[in-house]
Amino acid sequence: MPEHIKNQLLKEIQILEHELAHELPAEIKKAVSLGDLSENAEYHMAKQRQEFVNARLGQLKRRMAELSLVNLANIPHDRAGFGSTVVVFDTTKDEEIVYRLVTSEESDVSKGLISTTSPIGRGIVGKRVGDIATIVTPNGKRELEILKLTTIHDEAAAAAASENGAAASTEQ
Repeated sequence: MPEHIKNQLLKEIQILEHELAHELPAEIKKAVSLGDLSENAEYHMAKQRQEFVNARLGQLKRRMAELSLVNLANIPHDRAGFGSTVVVFDTTKDEEIVYRLVTSEESDVSKGLISTTSPIGRGIVGKRVGDIATIVTPNGKRELEILKLTTIHDEAAAAAASENGAAASTEQ
């Protein structure tokens, strides 16, 4: 799991746990002191917020568990998968597009960051150079031909080679 995503999720968990343990009990106690709970809007809002925070905490903790199970060794070396950068030719729009397959937390279509769980991401995952992914979108079918693929493993190898090259040039 990318470190910044882990930190982002942990920060939100920490904020919600603080709210659940400290702020909401104080709000509920204050609302109870106002009297009749059956028509006490402050009490009902605080209880609703408490339910929401509990549900959101559950979601975040499940997502952290899912992301911690991602094993980079299971990501293919020769096909598109999480972390891959893919250059595709969109036959519908007659243009080349660059996508990077990321987690749903990182996705930003305007920057070409596509979640592996989005329709385009699901269509591209598992494809090789030369394959055509048919994507069903609300606007109809799109065909994306895979022109170039750089996997997360290729990027790691390039980064390591770059570091080794930089270290070798400083030694001379």
